[in-house]
Amino acid sequence: MYREASHAGSWYTQSGSELNRQLGKWLDDADLTYGPARAIIAPHAGYRYCGACGAWAYRQISPAVVKRVFILGPSHHVRLSRCALSAAQYCRTPLYDLKVDQSINAELEATGHFKWMDQKTDEDEHSIEMHLPYVAKVMESFRDQFTIVPVMVGSITNEWEEIYGKIFAPYLADPQNLFVISSDFCHWGQRFRYTYYEEGSGPIYKWIETLDKMGMDLIETLNADSFSEYLRKYNNTICGRHPIGVLMQSVEELKRRGHRMSFKFLKYDQSNQCCDKKDSSVSYASGSLIFE
Repeated sequence: MYREASHAGSWYTQSGSELNRQLGKWLDDADLTYGPARAIIAPHAGYRYCGACGAWAYRQISPAVVKRVFILGPSHHVRLSRCALSAAQYCRTPLYDLKVDQSINAELEATGHFKWMDQKTDEDEHSIEMHLPYVAKVMESFRDQFTIVPVMVGSITNEWEEIYGKIFAPYLADPQNLFVISSDFCHWGQRFRYTYYEEGSGPIYKWIETLDKMGMDLIETLNADSFSEYLRKYNNTICGRHPIGVLMQSVEELKRRGHRMSFKFLKYDQSNQCCDKKDSSVSYASGSLIFE
């Protein structure tokens, strides 16, 4: 079974040669400063909004060592209280098809904590698909030597973030695995039902940046509890908060086992600069986790 590239032609070009050129240029324009990445956080909007920002995370990957790419993305369309796996055997991209790792899917299913996405749910969701062309591009020299593990993360509680964090921790500890955490940052404006603004903070877009940077700073501390506390306090509309929470809980588990890691954000952008209450924007941030 194939998962079709259902957002090609709308969220990004369906032309393989044009896509290859675009991704190549964005990657060339980004600097390798914080690698080799074991995990990245990168956005999932249409490429014309966030393609260049996302390249900063993908630039940190060392493809020669990667044999498997876990892609954790939030669910935008279906209510899901757990995590779900893709039933597809291959995911199509305009560059080439990516093979889904059936043996890892079986290991995860055996924990009893994962559901399965049906094909429609899988193809309707953009949060994982928007990373597939980037994964294909970065891994192109090793295209037959790696697999992917797409995971849709539902609206899970902090307790479930911890359970999933512990499940994924041994995979994160293996240098042959790469984790891609799919998340945009603040969705601000009436259409997102989020217009929180602290008076005296300057232009709205500056306040949004301040709000996002507070969250990004807490993610960089790799302290899962402080990031959860921040989300409770500000309700910042970070759509991948649960995939980020799962990653941070995996990191907490590995820290207890003596691993040393650090995380750094490398790029931040907004789709639009909000100046009054009628405006709206989505923020994007790209970062990299390395093992020391």
